Amino acid sequence: MDCCRSARRLGGEEVKVIVRSGFEEMKASPWEKEDAMHEGIPIINFHVPKAFVHEGGKLTGMTFEVVRAEYDAQGRRNLVPTGEPDPFFPCDEVLIAVGQENAFPWIERDSGIAFDRWGLPELHKTTFQSTVPNVFFGGDAALGPKNIITAVAHGHEAAISIDKLLHGEDVRVRPAPTANLMSQKMGIHEWSYHNETSPDERYAVPWAAAEKALASIRVEVELGFDAATAFKEAQRCLNCDVQTVFNQTACIECDACMDICPMDCISFTADGEEPDLRQRLKAPALNLAQDLYVSGELKTGRVMVKDEDVCLHCGLCAERCPTGAWDMQKFLFKSAMAGSGCRDKGAHKAQEAVA
Repeated sequence: MDCCRSARRLGGEEVKVIVRSGFEEMKASPWEKEDAMHEGIPIINFHVPKAFVHEGGKLTGMTFEVVRAEYDAQGRRNLVPTGEPDPFFPCDEVLIAVGQENAFPWIERDSGIAFDRWGLPELHKTTFQSTVPNVFFGGDAALGPKNIITAVAHGHEAAISIDKLLHGEDVRVRPAPTANLMSQKMGIHEWSYHNETSPDERYAVPWAAAEKALASIRVEVELGFDAATAFKEAQRCLNCDVQTVFNQTACIECDACMDICPMDCISFTADGEEPDLRQRLKAPALNLAQDLYVSGELKTGRVMVKDEDVCLHCGLCAERCPTGAWDMQKFLFKSAMAGSGCRDKGAHKAQEAVA
């Protein structure tokens, strides 16, 4: 995406992105693809490069093979030719944006470190320990291209492993993180956090005019918010650290919380299998990647189901509840870190006694 958008700014009149994979599988963020298409750059997928075409020693274009994706029982993808005629794309220049790959030629293959068929080290996915116990990998070198947040998380986990290894403990026994929940109730209808809901849609970040942005690579594309709009966007905070906590024994099933919820994310219904349950809620829960919050059986035999995907954590359910079955509690999570706190205290004391 960087290549195609920069090419437009450097004078390319007609720029296309042609990729082997499907549009959804491209190694680019959704907003990057959207921004490129917004600037008039088409993305053509399932085209495998086949040949550069020259005339008189000059590049005139490229031919591609059209393919489709097929998946085996293990979910591995194969690109299979469709048999369509090879399309030809005339062009003056070709930018090959293939990204970067790990390369470990400097690690002798007889060192004991095993590598998979992709050239990545074989690791324990939790400890990041290689087949040589005192060698660890993290970041892109461990599991392939991700982002810097993932690399930092790998570093934390590997540090715990190294700490435990140096103290003679089993690196596979992982310390648990700590979590704390604290009620935010200050009065009958008062919370220790701002909980006013807003029906406003997200404000779009203003862009420079296309003719100006595409005329020079030095022009800033996204202009940012002015102070007033930035303040309004900041007011949209969803209080993600404040969780809804439901006490089923106090619930009288009056449905008041369901009535007042601005997102229709609370339902009282008969229990059932998750696929069926998702469709019987007040608003169907369509994001399968987000778990549902399901209570135990209530007095009438129903269950309370909340769709966490759309909950605003506004606290209106807890304000409206006449019995205090709902509460808003601040959630504090502290991940485990390397050091004495992550090690087995009992084992450590035994080692000291033996020493």
